[in-house]
Amino acid sequence: MIVIPMAGLSSRFFKAGFDVPKYQLKVDNDYVFDLAIKSFERYFDNELFVIVLRDCFDAKAFVESRLRMLGVQQYIIKVLDFETQGQAETVLLGIETPDISNDEPLFIFNIDTFRYNFTKPDFLNDCAGYLEVFRGEGEHWSFIEVDAQDNVIRTTEKQRISDLCSDGLYYFASKGLYISLLTDAKTQNLKVNNELYIAPIYNLLIQQGKSVRYHCITDDEIDFCGTPDEYSALLKKGIKPHYLK
Repeated sequence: MIVIPMAGLSSRFFKAGFDVPKYQLKVDNDYVFDLAIKSFERYFDNELFVIVLRDCFDAKAFVESRLRMLGVQQYIIKVLDFETQGQAETVLLGIETPDISNDEPLFIFNIDTFRYNFTKPDFLNDCAGYLEVFRGEGEHWSFIEVDAQDNVIRTTEKQRISDLCSDGLYYFASKGLYISLLTDAKTQNLKVNNELYIAPIYNLLIQQGKSVRYHCITDDEIDFCGTPDEYSALLKKGIKPHYLK
């Protein structure tokens, strides 16, 4: 399954003068929501999509109409009426349902990122989890540290330990594994700036001696639209023309 947590309030966009949430903004002829979901276009026929949202600005009706238009065959829309402790908990609330098997593999992705022509890596069966990364600058990302065998040995949030920055695509081998890890993360209070982020949870897997891998992509495989400045830049340059046709 592919989970898209979108329970944030788009506060930076509203403060910048926008009158709708960022996922309802347009880039060329597409909504930001469409472009994020189309990252997984090759899996529209066989993957379950789980969208977790706050039902503001008719979000549920908007999301359902767009999923149908895009041709997503299986989806669950989970509506929250409260603010969560962070992205990691938002995902948990979306998948805590008996309708999803505990053995179901779990992908997580941001609603404000466009990942062109994503394909699942061929090492999935050999790891308990992986992060997708790119080489970037700045301190505002999640980061990974790797060893000589390309294993992830440490993850951080807003603490630069390498130039390998998470693009917001995360994988865990199963729903049950994720729930167990997040339960431990809550017990250990693994919050950063009072939020439960996803990247630091991988440290629990590493401590258990389980394999955590990574996949590094290039700049032409991704666009970001998480801030008003990134959105304005996309309007000027346009998205990269790499989506499946």
